[in-house]
Amino acid sequence: MVMASLADASDLLRLLLNGGHSAKAGYLAKAFRQTGRGDLADEILRAMKGAGYDVRESSPFEAGHVFRRLRRPAAPIVGRMEMLWESMRGKVLAVFPKAPGLPTDNQAYLRYVSEIYRTDAYHSLSIEGYSVTPALVERVRQGGWDPQHDAGDRRNHDALAARGYWQAFQLVKNEVEKVIAGESPAALARAVHNDWYRELFQPSVTAGLIEAGALAGYRNIPVYLRGSRFVPPRWEAVRDAMPAFFDLLEKEPEPSVRAVLGHWLFGYVHPYPDGNGRMARFLMNVMLASGGYPWTVIRIRDRKPYLSALDHASIEMDIHPFTTFIVRRVQWHLELHDLTFLAPKESFVFERDIVLFYGQDGDSWVRCVISREALDDHFQGDGKDKLEVFRANRQLIEQEVRRKYIAGDTEVDGSILIHSDDLHY
Repeated sequence: MVMASLADASDLLRLLLNGGHSAKAGYLAKAFRQTGRGDLADEILRAMKGAGYDVRESSPFEAGHVFRRLRRPAAPIVGRMEMLWESMRGKVLAVFPKAPGLPTDNQAYLRYVSEIYRTDAYHSLSIEGYSVTPALVERVRQGGWDPQHDAGDRRNHDALAARGYWQAFQLVKNEVEKVIAGESPAALARAVHNDWYRELFQPSVTAGLIEAGALAGYRNIPVYLRGSRFVPPRWEAVRDAMPAFFDLLEKEPEPSVRAVLGHWLFGYVHPYPDGNGRMARFLMNVMLASGGYPWTVIRIRDRKPYLSALDHASIEMDIHPFTTFIVRRVQWHLELHDLTFLAPKESFVFERDIVLFYGQDGDSWVRCVISREALDDHFQGDGKDKLEVFRANRQLIEQEVRRKYIAGDTEVDGSILIHSDDLHY
């Protein structure tokens, strides 16, 4: 009865991880498997393995025992979530562009996901308040992160967050590959979302900044959102809310609804003590992939309207502002913007200390700028003619401009500005 009453393994895992109880984990994993909860058994094994423990399953029961799985009664939050989903899905369908359908070239889709990583990580981490730069994100991605020998990397919360994001992104990308091959996005997310969360924070656990129990899973404390009037459900309700959440995702036939309501409702439940925003954006992009929509970046300069729209949905129960916000971001990526540089004409603007040049997107000209500091810091331009330095490194600079433009990382006026922190050369 006790084992049947557990909706997930988070509370058990917190005790197992903090105590280093690998043998007990093996007993519990086998017991859950024998009582029909293989999902919880696998969760325990993955979490303990992720924390560095070797766990062997061993049955605590006498031979011959027969078990059957008991159903848990539905909690009030489950009915509320079902009602909200049903009342909101039509509003999403009314404004969201039609799904393109699964891609015909899966490798091209995955290349795009890989190429957009640096922009996605920079903006997603910045939205959560981390002081990261595209250059730091790229350094971590390329392996220029050594917490074992570099005390600075060990103590740097921003570098640890960037490393965690890189690790989690690899798992999410693996799921995207399965989704565009036709597998169920909701079933995949249900099975591995806790793994994404653990990867986000594993570097901080390894560095000793947080306890291993932080990797257990769902929260066991109340949470309050800074700057918001919305208070997420009490932690006890999360155990019932999350299975119901994934049930709703699995039953939903429309990818756009899965993406928008999946993102919002995940944040509404707020299942983890930290990292919910990053997790919700990962989930949104997995669900977008199931309809062939491209990976979509939420920009740091859109943080205020983004969070305001989420708040409005959670407090006023009005999903329309959040839906239209996501539609604008998805639409940019659907339009397949690209940038070419067919007219090699540039000028140095003395009063602003910038080199100005132009790219072309179809029939439209796009204003592109690189700062003097970027030329000095990354291309040894100090004391040299800035136009000569620009021309000597034009191809690399144009690659960075194009990367930002394709990801929709433009300034308010649609121009592209390359700062020193954008570069990693």
